[in-house]
Amino acid sequence: MPELLSVRNLRIEATAYPPGEAPRDVTLVEGVSFDLEKGRVLGLIGESGAGKSTIGLAALAYGRGGVRITGGEVLLNGADILKLGRNGVREIRGSKVCYVAQSAAAAFNPALRLGEQVIEATLQHGIMSRAEAEERAIYLFRVLGLPDPETFGRRFPHQVSGGQLQRAMTAMALCPNPELIVFDEPTTALDVTTQIDVLAAIKHAIEQTKTAALYITHDLAVVAQVSDDIMVLRQGRTVEYGSVRQIIEAPRAEYTRALVNVRKRNREQAAEQSGSLLKVENVSARYPNGLNVLHDISLHVPEGQTLAIVGESGSGKSTLARVITGLLPPSEGHITFAGQPLTPALRNRSKDELRRIQLIHQMADTAMNPRQTVREIIGRPLTFYFGLRGAAKDARIRELLDQIEMGGGFMDRYPAELSGGQKQRVAIARALAAKPELILCDEPTSALDPLVAQGILDLLVRLQEETAVSYVFITHDIDIVRAIADSVAVMHQGRVVRSGPRSKVLSPPFDDYTDLLLKSVPEMEVGWLERVLETRRMESVGH
Repeated sequence: MPELLSVRNLRIEATAYPPGEAPRDVTLVEGVSFDLEKGRVLGLIGESGAGKSTIGLAALAYGRGGVRITGGEVLLNGADILKLGRNGVREIRGSKVCYVAQSAAAAFNPALRLGEQVIEATLQHGIMSRAEAEERAIYLFRVLGLPDPETFGRRFPHQVSGGQLQRAMTAMALCPNPELIVFDEPTTALDVTTQIDVLAAIKHAIEQTKTAALYITHDLAVVAQVSDDIMVLRQGRTVEYGSVRQIIEAPRAEYTRALVNVRKRNREQAAEQSGSLLKVENVSARYPNGLNVLHDISLHVPEGQTLAIVGESGSGKSTLARVITGLLPPSEGHITFAGQPLTPALRNRSKDELRRIQLIHQMADTAMNPRQTVREIIGRPLTFYFGLRGAAKDARIRELLDQIEMGGGFMDRYPAELSGGQKQRVAIARALAAKPELILCDEPTSALDPLVAQGILDLLVRLQEETAVSYVFITHDIDIVRAIADSVAVMHQGRVVRSGPRSKVLSPPFDDYTDLLLKSVPEMEVGWLERVLETRRMESVGH
């Protein structure tokens, strides 16, 4: 079958502006080549900054933030799209080639309803009538497991969860029936049960439409379910390129073997009882519109330990974090911190209460001011809480950047000049700057490749050992729960359905919901997705 997409000797550069030095050109991607047939999927995997997203965007003839495609060819159906010119490229984007971004929260217009945004490109290119596009959007909402598909498009972005927003963006890319889709971490924000449905929907859509796809991810287990081949990248160059089975079962390169091994990590640590730093007792909460979102939540976080909160998208995990931080005061119940009642509303908390509890957001894109440098982002809490200025503040910023393995050379960069993983690490450094006693971690490693994520987890563990800081770790990654948690709370529909020490919660017998969560964790095995879907089908028939 002839190739739909052929990339030949791709070279991509950008201009770096080191502080105190003259600008210089740097190479981001060098000598990358691959072919992609209709109906097949190539997975691009590698550490943060390896060039995965840069290559994916080049397949749309796009270079972001001063990035320049300086060599090679990108052939779509035999025509080099790098030579189409502005009008020619505009014609194929959103019709023949589509893109699913890593951060849906930064990709949607908050002032427009989701349905209008999902069908916008399809209408602009004249691919379908409005009625046909709306019908297809509803079909895609249903396929992607979104609630009330007939009316889902009437909602605004802020009225849906992060996982639902990511699926809406997938529907937007699938709507015009494109020939090529670039998926840039499309399941990063999804819980494990929803992830299976989305992966199955993506795989089914590709098989039915013969669409070709580039699938960018840092999770080998995920890419093994949807890809036919995998290209492993590091520092903008190809490390290894082969079939999914060869890459995960017999990797040749040392770096690929490291990626495979880190996916199998597991850390066992005994949880010793200590005094409770945070106690949440019989807490319920509702939104201003009267919708009850949390129901009679009780849990505690011991000093120097980690409580992991797991559950599907919309289960109330992030809402509980908002209640603890005071962004959404509880309607019932109370919270104590270090033995003292915690002021319910954020605006009424003292500076010391604010300092002692910090939050690391899930979406670094929306958590940082794009007009502030890394120096300003990390430096602000240092001045606010400790009065640091000048050389003393810069020295502390460098220490924090070293802790997150970035270094002082990033101080004068803006968020747009950072990769997704680098942005999240800066957000972590900002939280650490306050020297908190409790950090609420809302999926802080979801945007990181496995090796960098392990480094961040190791950093968090080391800081906990050195300072006795406590964590509430919100995640959908059961591997992370096994690696970092001392205790676990499983949430479903705003309630805690199972809680206790990690060893107890993750050991049978399980309640039905916890059993579903654990069975939904992707395994690094070819055919795992089909086996799980068949098991679900048989169980539904049995019921």
